[in-house]
Amino acid sequence: MAIADVDFEQVYQGTTPLAAKIPWDIGRPQPEIVALEEAGGFRGEVLDIGCGLGDNAAFLASRGHRVTGLDGAPTALAEARARAAAKGLEITFEQADATRLDGYEGRFDTVLDSALYHCLDEETRPAYLTALVRATKPGAQLHMFCFSDAMPETFPVPARISEQSLRETVGQSWRIGRLEPTVYTTSMTREEALGAVRTATPELTPDPAEFAALRTDEQGHVLLPVWRLTAERA
Repeated sequence: MAIADVDFEQVYQGTTPLAAKIPWDIGRPQPEIVALEEAGGFRGEVLDIGCGLGDNAAFLASRGHRVTGLDGAPTALAEARARAAAKGLEITFEQADATRLDGYEGRFDTVLDSALYHCLDEETRPAYLTALVRATKPGAQLHMFCFSDAMPETFPVPARISEQSLRETVGQSWRIGRLEPTVYTTSMTREEALGAVRTATPELTPDPAEFAALRTDEQGHVLLPVWRLTAERA
């Protein structure tokens, strides 16, 4: 199994090598999203698209936002509901096709995409962005975090997205106001990340030097390079 071909439902069910320590399950919201909320980046009804285990949605709900979390993996949604309930939070978590979003027309004021966009292929991304337009209100804001082309070459990810690609694709239906590099916090140390890649993708030969050069936070968790994009519905 290549990481670029992840079956997320299998990951959440615990039946793939990635399930031993899910790289994106840090048990708390992404720090960049915390900072974004503190800066006033969320308003009105919020869509967390590709919400996964729901920690970002739970954080936003704890700050008083009305949040709907959508994902394609039923097991992730069940865990997201359980985590929210344990915190006494009321969040709507539902299964949906992100490229269609049927039944959500004209509903949301803010969209959060935390690491979904780079999981879609080039043919699917335009349909996804069009679906977001249909699901949002005029003037809605989109906040997107996706893997950038600064990702180490031997680190297998679904896709590396260039600045030009974002401007040409997202820019067709959204007015991009901010596009800058930042980082995405993982649950893994450098050593754990290298071991996970070796286990999950034995056909690849990861470069230990590249992993040793990865940035980490104060707890030693790897920080992966991503784009932070903010746009308004055109």
